[in-house]
Amino acid sequence: MAAATGNVPSSCDCFVALPPATQGKEVIFGKNSDRPREEVQEVVHFPAAEHAKDSKVECTYIEIDQVEKTHAVILSRPAWLWGAEMGANKHGVCIGNEAVWTIEPLAEKEALLGMDLVRLGLERGSTAKQALDVITSLVELHGQGGNCKESQEAFSYYNTFLIVDRREAWVLETSGRYWAAQQITEGAKNISNQLTITTEINAEHPDLRNYAQGQGWWDGEREFNFSQVFSLANPPARMEAAKARYSGGCELLHKQEGSINAETIMDILRNKETGICMDSGAFCTTGSMVSILPQDDDLPCVHFFTATPDPSRSVFKPFIFIDDVTPVPMVISPYYGDEDPVKKHPRFQSSRDRRHELYKAHQHAKATMESGQEQGVKLHQTMQSLERQGLQAIKSMLTSGGSFDPEEMADLFFDCVDTEIKFYK
Repeated sequence: MAAATGNVPSSCDCFVALPPATQGKEVIFGKNSDRPREEVQEVVHFPAAEHAKDSKVECTYIEIDQVEKTHAVILSRPAWLWGAEMGANKHGVCIGNEAVWTIEPLAEKEALLGMDLVRLGLERGSTAKQALDVITSLVELHGQGGNCKESQEAFSYYNTFLIVDRREAWVLETSGRYWAAQQITEGAKNISNQLTITTEINAEHPDLRNYAQGQGWWDGEREFNFSQVFSLANPPARMEAAKARYSGGCELLHKQEGSINAETIMDILRNKETGICMDSGAFCTTGSMVSILPQDDDLPCVHFFTATPDPSRSVFKPFIFIDDVTPVPMVISPYYGDEDPVKKHPRFQSSRDRRHELYKAHQHAKATMESGQEQGVKLHQTMQSLERQGLQAIKSMLTSGGSFDPEEMADLFFDCVDTEIKFYK
């Protein structure tokens, strides 16, 4: 399958900050998911589960072997597919992916999407390193391939990943079935639709260098530089545009280094000047996520999701893993089962309305907020105040030792979504 041609902006931005770059003893993760403008992103919780031996799991396009146990996960995902753009698991692992085009030709055959790999890494890895090992083993076994948007128009790519837990982060960059990874143990790092790993490689495909040499991309003598070897000589415009966002993200991170907290990353995700908060042609930021991962294992990790487009006009709402989490149907899209156009062959011959309740309410409210009228200004200020109150409550809970009412935490995400919808109405 060939990548779409033309100057279509398609991008995402992932961020991580670890001590001493953070304000406290915590790791902060964040991502903007930039996707086709009309695509709806839902936020879905799947509890931990046990599976029969030798059972299979049906991903977006292919079926693979299931493991015997999967972790509880919270996912922000395009509503038409199985995987996720970003998410977290109960063990404090967070993952986000980015599209990338490399010297390796794109696969014609349907395989695993990068978004499938995000979910599989979260369901199967209890640390960032374990999730890295899960993803790389599946990339080697099944490869990457298939249409990455809900359309008859071909649009495919390989993937880079930011994989984070309470202690460390890994940047994983792939080209077909080959990969390299870099460990991050301190400071701040961002990725934006390009290969960034050069000579500092902490893990790699066992045959990576032999393969590159066999293809004539590396002479076997000069120092092996993953980015140089696998990058395209003439990258598509979308990758060139990502360089400016990457530089802008680096600058915004380093300005706050030593004091980065959740609000810092939320502000960066809302930054339109750099293009990190995207609103360009057929693409926009369709969902955003920020996570607080305390290094004290006795404190809970907190994951904030918008479940709506444009973080500058959205509310980040907190989620905490706890037994018997209250379902939140207001951020879950309609389910079409076997009648879904993604399930039928040929695929994507028709479309479905995937808007969930919050998405619909937010779209109406967003138009009001952007009208410039007094009503819109007041609504935006109200939503900002609502978010600040939630952040302050989470901060107080974490600084007081993490004690909380389990029943309140079970309802936390539901209550925040429900309150947001009521304000919009």
